[in-house]
Amino acid sequence: MSKIVKIIGREIIDSRGNPTVEAEVHLEGGFVGMAAAPSGASTGSREALELRDGDKSRFLGKGVTKAVAAVNGPIAQALIGKDAKDQAGIDKIMIDLDGTENKSKFGANAILAVSLANAKAAAAAKGMPLYEHIAELNGTPGKYSMPVPMMNIINGGEHADNNVDIQEFMIQPVGAKTVKEAIRMGSEVFHHLAKVLKAKGMNTAVGDEGGYAPNLGSNAEALAVIAEAVKAAGYELGKDITLAMDCAASEFYKDGKYVLAGEGNKAFTSEEFTHFLEELTKQYPIVSIEDGLDESDWDGFAYPDQSSGRQNPAGW
Repeated sequence: MSKIVKIIGREIIDSRGNPTVEAEVHLEGGFVGMAAAPSGASTGSREALELRDGDKSRFLGKGVTKAVAAVNGPIAQALIGKDAKDQAGIDKIMIDLDGTENKSKFGANAILAVSLANAKAAAAAKGMPLYEHIAELNGTPGKYSMPVPMMNIINGGEHADNNVDIQEFMIQPVGAKTVKEAIRMGSEVFHHLAKVLKAKGMNTAVGDEGGYAPNLGSNAEALAVIAEAVKAAGYELGKDITLAMDCAASEFYKDGKYVLAGEGNKAFTSEEFTHFLEELTKQYPIVSIEDGLDESDWDGFAYPDQSSGRQNPAGW
């Protein structure tokens, strides 16, 4: 009852108001999975290609009708009749059919939407939640670990029109015993942060991902106001809540230097910027730094190990 009988692709509008690909995978027995491809504001040059139409007269060139056509055409033709429970096989068929290193023929947005929809359809056919199905695919049935939410509460960089260079400042409610409790804790800190910003005469307009986007005296001030909000909400920073950052450093890497508007347009060498981030981790309980250096700054990636003796798989 898990044979694919129909695949439908369509163009929808995402949370940023941009087109993206949504796919439906229909199986025998009436089981259906539906998923949409996510899209980032800042992307690396080595990432899989998000296929856009490039027609400036429509959605400013960001339409995805070509990717949708790939879903409804060659991808559907190749997958109809296949077993949706064979996730690895489904993905391999699409990747091989695309035939490019970065999925530029069909678009990663087309392939990902179908892959996700297929997984959801297969889980429905097995009568189980998606996470149980994924655990079985991973060879670890019955072994589950709920992730700690990372909540982006101050936006900068490509996510906001402010002077903050670091793209995301996040909180992690590590002291929560359940996801429900973690969401409540995050919500409380978020609303207390608004009060902290207003008390300082700062803007509480939001950025691209829903976090506040004030102009600040420095990037470090973002961490300082978050620390105030955590305390005001009745939580202990470092125990109940930890911090994380997504620097998206490639966005301010110019001519071999990291140029930070929020630090008076100071240009940092790789070693200096690494030290700058290290100092922040000494002042605040930052447990994750994503994209802390430019994607091509290979020499720079040696500095975090040399200075701190640790690695962070998200970018350090």
